[in-house]
Amino acid sequence: MSQKILRVGIVGFGISAKVFHAPFITTMPGKYELVAVLERSRNESKEKYPFVKVVRTMDELLSDPSIDLIIVTTPNDTHFPYTKMSLQAGRSVVLEKPFTVTTIEGLELVNLAKKSRGVLSVYQNRRYVGDFLTIREILSQKMLGDIHTYDAHYDRYRAEARPQAWREAPEPGSGILYDLGAHLIDQSFCLFGLPKNILADVRLQRPHARVDDFFDMWLDYGFLKVHLHSGMLVREPGPRFMIHGTQGSFIKNGEDPQEALLRAGELPIGKDWGKDPESLYGYLHSEIDGKMIRDHVPTTPGNFGLYYENLYKTIVEGAPLREKPEHGYNTIRLIELAFESSKQKKQIPCEGFIDVEY
Repeated sequence: MSQKILRVGIVGFGISAKVFHAPFITTMPGKYELVAVLERSRNESKEKYPFVKVVRTMDELLSDPSIDLIIVTTPNDTHFPYTKMSLQAGRSVVLEKPFTVTTIEGLELVNLAKKSRGVLSVYQNRRYVGDFLTIREILSQKMLGDIHTYDAHYDRYRAEARPQAWREAPEPGSGILYDLGAHLIDQSFCLFGLPKNILADVRLQRPHARVDDFFDMWLDYGFLKVHLHSGMLVREPGPRFMIHGTQGSFIKNGEDPQEALLRAGELPIGKDWGKDPESLYGYLHSEIDGKMIRDHVPTTPGNFGLYYENLYKTIVEGAPLREKPEHGYNTIRLIELAFESSKQKKQIPCEGFIDVEY
């Protein structure tokens, strides 16, 4: 008996579709088949994938009853309407992060997904980068004792203006907090759950900036303090992660190699995919079972494809969904709280989350 192949339609064909979705969908034969791409005016997808059908509207895309899964990769303010249309049409949906622009929209999608025949999942691919996978393993083994400080940075250097970039236009859902912050927030929720309070500083640093391009936030968990930071004027970044516990510390530099490889046109195949160079292995200094350890720890290879492997098991085999719509909602809720904390210039309680397992 042959297994079901999920027929896929992608909404949009920008960097997200080209780099983070299509390469994985098209390298999982027997599980996924890319059949259609919605492009408003161009035909770039057909140049790359001659077998696809290019459509111009959501109605045209959804009119094909054979399509099982819709992947929404368009600008943030379109996430809600396109996902709503797809769920109402009975399709499963992969929704690029950030989940929505507001929690009002997010809650509507959460509730709609419960009634839909399809599965709704938010694309949190940063759960499948090498540094984060390594950190999860270190923490699960209690190699640092009880964690008291978790410091995560996602910095870039881009001093010049990008007038055509929708992420830098003053529109709903734009700015660095929705863009990069959604990754850091989701990772911290996966590791530690939901915080009690937040203190945030969200600002515009570059003289030409029209939306936030810097944030600094502290999440209060009681004994544990989580520090999340991102900026666009960091020419020489420090460690990506610094984690300190009662028995030791773990420090990790460097960027997961997958995005750079995908942008360069590499396909996510082969046994060496996602491997970190030894020069970027994290450093562990801890005492375990009475033995002092000071050594570099090999990075667990990252693989964004694990997201699609898990999603296939959910849609076809009924396995539990890992990247839940409630997770996307909670991330948007914290983004809203961060803006409010920054506006009030004080710590505020974290309220309004959905209680859900991570």
